[in-house]
Amino acid sequence: MKVFVIGATGVLGRQAVPRLQAAGHEVGVLDRHTTSLFDADRLAAALTGYDAVVNLATRIPLSAKAVLASAWAENDRIRTEGSAALVEAATRAGVGRIVQEGISFVYADGGDRELDEDAPLKPVGHIASSVTAQHNVLAHPGGVFLRIGLLTGGEAQSPPVLVGDGWMSVVHPGDAAAAVVSVLDAPAGIYNVGSPVLKRNLGITRLPRLMGRFAASFEVFARSQRVVSTKLTETTGWQPRH
Repeated sequence: MKVFVIGATGVLGRQAVPRLQAAGHEVGVLDRHTTSLFDADRLAAALTGYDAVVNLATRIPLSAKAVLASAWAENDRIRTEGSAALVEAATRAGVGRIVQEGISFVYADGGDRELDEDAPLKPVGHIASSVTAQHNVLAHPGGVFLRIGLLTGGEAQSPPVLVGDGWMSVVHPGDAAAAVVSVLDAPAGIYNVGSPVLKRNLGITRLPRLMGRFAASFEVFARSQRVVSTKLTETTGWQPRH
């Protein structure tokens, strides 16, 4: 299969490209100097002749500024406007499969319940763009959307804060990249991607009122999300290795 990768130099992209090549796929990558993710015309030209496109592009703020909504503006644009342009371009170019990265943090607090792909969502603040990307990509008949857990290990950096004592879905970048490869010929739809979830015990269960407008950002990290990847495993045979 000929696979075009967007975001090949990111944490996931650097793991995905060699795995795609090892699986026998011919890989092309987006040249940001000549083609923009937001330019559907140029993107369609770049995608012509490819069977699949994998969008792993993000711009995640890694400093303490991650609690500020403004710090997520570029990442939000990549997920919203970028995914829309990609779907338009892929459709023009006749690409049959789109794989889009997303996050599992969009699930509402589930307590101790296991959360599969049909569990309720609560897409507020900066995580709402992931749901917009999902809607955009699933409008394509070959669209696959991956709800990926917190990346830990390898080159991944942890978020600036985690609060609460609930469940948290985590995944190694290598395992998330392996999931990308596994869904290239899977049925279209949504798949959770995470290792067996962990139970936090940080002793912080409430956010002080003085946090004000920052509380919404912290609340995302405080949710108990016992996300399961049963669908992905049963459909593709994917298993976390790290």
